[in-house]
Amino acid sequence: MFPNSGLYSRRSLLRSSVATTLALGGAGMTSTGVLLAQDSGTPLALGTPVVSKARARDLGVPFFDATGPLNSIEDVPGVNVGHLTLIEGDGPLQVGIGPVRTGITAINPSIEQQQVFGAWSTLNGNGELTAAVWIEEMGLIAGPIMLTSSGSVGTVKDAVTHWVYDRLGISDLFVPVVSETWDGFLSDIVGGHITPDHVYSVLDDVLGRAMSGAPPESVQEGNVGGGTGDMAFDFKGGIGTSSRTIPYPDGSTYTLGVLVQANFGFRELLTIAGVPVGAQIPDLMPVDNNPASFSPFQTSSIVVVIGTDAPLLPSQLKRIATRAGIGVGNTGGIGDDGSGDIFIAFSTAPAGQFDEPTPSDISYLPNFAMTPLFYATVMATEEAIVNALVAAETMTGINGNTVYALPHDRLQEALKTFGRFAG
Repeated sequence: MFPNSGLYSRRSLLRSSVATTLALGGAGMTSTGVLLAQDSGTPLALGTPVVSKARARDLGVPFFDATGPLNSIEDVPGVNVGHLTLIEGDGPLQVGIGPVRTGITAINPSIEQQQVFGAWSTLNGNGELTAAVWIEEMGLIAGPIMLTSSGSVGTVKDAVTHWVYDRLGISDLFVPVVSETWDGFLSDIVGGHITPDHVYSVLDDVLGRAMSGAPPESVQEGNVGGGTGDMAFDFKGGIGTSSRTIPYPDGSTYTLGVLVQANFGFRELLTIAGVPVGAQIPDLMPVDNNPASFSPFQTSSIVVVIGTDAPLLPSQLKRIATRAGIGVGNTGGIGDDGSGDIFIAFSTAPAGQFDEPTPSDISYLPNFAMTPLFYATVMATEEAIVNALVAAETMTGINGNTVYALPHDRLQEALKTFGRFAG
């Protein structure tokens, strides 16, 4: 597919790709999406439109690389995302009753294939990823990728197993992929509020939209899905997404999308577009009305899911997943001891036949041509994290504990102070 490396060196290939994306521009679009949610105990009907929120580029954060039309992981053909959000109750914590600030996010890698090539990596491993051993051994991801609360991993894993059998008729050995972040500062994390019915609901939504051929839609960000009760850099965190388009010299263009569940970082380290934003906003720290509880300053995590239609082998996807850590680092993440920094990457390109004892013909990019994909992973991860911060809203949870949203006006002031405002 590519000329040899003597004609297209690693450096010239990256320069060519970046120069093309900068020339194309890349303002991310925002539009109305679909949210499956339960807010204050009242569920939104499936398909209820949710008003779009400002995103990082809307506020003048200088991300200039070319994105897909939605600037989200759904720009990767065949990828679908759904959220289920539970926001119920207020006041003192009553285990099993609430308050509840949690949810589920489901990413379906491909409607065309039951299994896709995949890999995972980590910056610091204080977290959970089910199927990690299977992915490492087989180089495959089967079924949806689920993100939820640390207290709900088992429920979600078991429910996915049953859903795959009930809805798809698959009874073979199946290891669901579930990862998590800790939302116990705002939510009754051990109360068992996520049920199998919730898992079925979000997966039915994702599968239904995928099978209907519905066009990709804007992925909702901030206080939704698995990121409902999360915080990042001591501001409100949650779900964020971004994408990049990567042109190659042979005329091919690939898309790489990232979705993050951001629940990590220390305020003083928060960096946005190279600006020490956290140091400029030392106030608005989380309000902890139960100091004897597990401190929000002792734990943090981020899950990064990377999807692409570029044809890549599992070993190459491992390299892609590893680069997500650089994007995390660009925002100020350091992989601290209490952090679960888990990165999952997959390719939707055809991965061959798995049910015949015959060789399969597959295509893949040569390793020397991967640098533009590394760059796209780093930049899309960074932007997805900032999008999560920008979209998140102030939230009060158990015992009146409160986490404040990143103030947009003060973010813009900081960008202007350091000459980085792009508005």
